[in-house]
Amino acid sequence: MNVTFQPFVPNGSICAPPSKSDVHRAILCAALSGGVCTVSPVALSDDIRATIGCVEALGAKTHLDRHVLTVDGTAMFSRKNAVLDCCESGSTLRFLIPVAAAGGVEATFTGKGRLPERPIGVYTDVLPEKGVACDTEGGLPLRISGQLKSGVYRVAGDVSSQFITGLLFALPLLRGDSDIILTSPIQSVGYINMTIRTMAKFGVEVDLLDNGWHIRGQQHYVPTDYTTDGDWSQAAFFLVAGAIAGDVEVVNANIDSAQGDRRIAAILREFGAVVEQDGDRLRVRKAPMTAMELDVSQIPDLVPILAVCACFAQGTTRLTNAARLRLKESDRLESTARLLNALGGKARALPDSLEITGTGSLYGGYAEGCGDHRIVMSAAVCAAGAKADILCTDAMSVNKSYPDFYQDYGKIGGISV
Repeated sequence: MNVTFQPFVPNGSICAPPSKSDVHRAILCAALSGGVCTVSPVALSDDIRATIGCVEALGAKTHLDRHVLTVDGTAMFSRKNAVLDCCESGSTLRFLIPVAAAGGVEATFTGKGRLPERPIGVYTDVLPEKGVACDTEGGLPLRISGQLKSGVYRVAGDVSSQFITGLLFALPLLRGDSDIILTSPIQSVGYINMTIRTMAKFGVEVDLLDNGWHIRGQQHYVPTDYTTDGDWSQAAFFLVAGAIAGDVEVVNANIDSAQGDRRIAAILREFGAVVEQDGDRLRVRKAPMTAMELDVSQIPDLVPILAVCACFAQGTTRLTNAARLRLKESDRLESTARLLNALGGKARALPDSLEITGTGSLYGGYAEGCGDHRIVMSAAVCAAGAKADILCTDAMSVNKSYPDFYQDYGKIGGISV
């Protein structure tokens, strides 16, 4: 399905949706608690549906009433044979593999889109030596069997923080203590900090080491009613719209959040936009912007929308240390560069970075959404600085992370038909 984004001047206020990253983590902790918990607010994106489906496949029960999700984990791991359909959610897949192994579940993991091609080698390297057989031809389907054992896990930190998060969830359930030792510098550390913070709210502790984490065994997740953060990754689209062409406010933007993407406020201020913070309200207004060089290793999800912002900054912006973006729902270095170039921008994808030379405006035109939610939402924001309509493919891919995107887009004046 295609969508047409018409030029507009962004003005208005939206409430940041529930953080998808936070909701994933809270659902898993709730399911592992062995009791009944609520998680709220929750938005049913496709990725969250995948995580809900997988914990149900392992024996948990869930019920959604408006935006409150009740998770009953009393029968978690009662099913010792399960098929876990992760759809297109990398978080669901990488979080649940060691969790299922900790529960001694013989599980088959499936998925669609690019997920079957995305890396899982960290697990196929380390799990077999810890009692878990992995049967795969390099991707999905993946079949695991056996009982995960405690011990020392040596893991590369520059592939995806999701592997470390999966181990952090699982290792406290085991009888003995464990260590996760990094063999390379960590990327996206904010997501790991978010995991540890969420686990702590459910009563499970993780100790920081100089080169990793120590996890005591025989811990118990405690049933907890959990309130989720607003999503800084999604708020970024609207904040950038304000920076390039208007005046936009986002509420429910907790500046003390563990989300690494809260850096968007500081980054837009450094670009030159007017940024005002008042409690959980963040307002961004258009102002002359200047190019910058930015290491995005800790904030990879912001890259497409930061590249849009760079189109309206004088000079050449460089977004570096971004090689992992080639392994997302699309090759996001290439798909972001193609998006901007197709609309009259000037961008170049390098092996591990993007270079964007500011053009001050965009022409409009035809854009490939590449089946990638963040590319489609970035195209929508491009319309704020475009001279003509933008026709974009794969309109409904936004449902992967942000089912209410078009509704919120309209609240700041965005026109999508």
